[in-house]
Amino acid sequence: MLTLVIGNKNYSSWSLRPWIFLKKFSIPFNEKRIALFTEETDQQLVGYGSNFKVPVLVDGDLIIWDSLSILEYLSEAYLQGAGWPAKTEARVFARSMSAEMHSSFQALRDELPMNCRKKFNGIKLSAAASDDVKRVCDLWNRCHRDYGNQGGWLAGEFSAVDAMYVPVALRIAGYGIEVDGFAKEYVQFVLANENIIQWREAGCREKEIIVEDEIETCGI
Repeated sequence: MLTLVIGNKNYSSWSLRPWIFLKKFSIPFNEKRIALFTEETDQQLVGYGSNFKVPVLVDGDLIIWDSLSILEYLSEAYLQGAGWPAKTEARVFARSMSAEMHSSFQALRDELPMNCRKKFNGIKLSAAASDDVKRVCDLWNRCHRDYGNQGGWLAGEFSAVDAMYVPVALRIAGYGIEVDGFAKEYVQFVLANENIIQWREAGCREKEIIVEDEIETCGI
């Protein structure tokens, strides 16, 4: 059986991406959680060749690291490519969105680190982070308008592009960021998903504190 190595559920947005993908496509896997930024973390990750980062997918003798690489592998090896939208236009758009998520939005990441345990109010974003949020919402709205087919996920049915953007939906909700249009509906749709509820509840039960991912400037 597959083994997915993840970090803290409260903080690790990159771990959430392949985890929700595996759950939504009902691909059986074992979960191995390694608490990040402890004295034991590097030793526990040393054998995976992932530069001491999570997530890592182990499939027999194969080791796949990096969230987007894992999603591509799972779609190819276990879903005959069905991890992405079926239509070429939608698939191209979804892949471009996913690559942009992978490489961009640094201000959003820095100012809104994922934190399942807290509910923030009154966050003031920098201009760069505000631009990142606007860009994300524009992409969500365009994807659903052109390829959503009235479904709740970005391209109608759940696909890898949702796995890439689900953590952003959690950030927008957790930090009380105002969004509108389909983006607002999407955030609520993600929050209501049973797998996301399971992930968030597990994150809330964790005891570790990663100080650099804690923002203390507003109310809980």
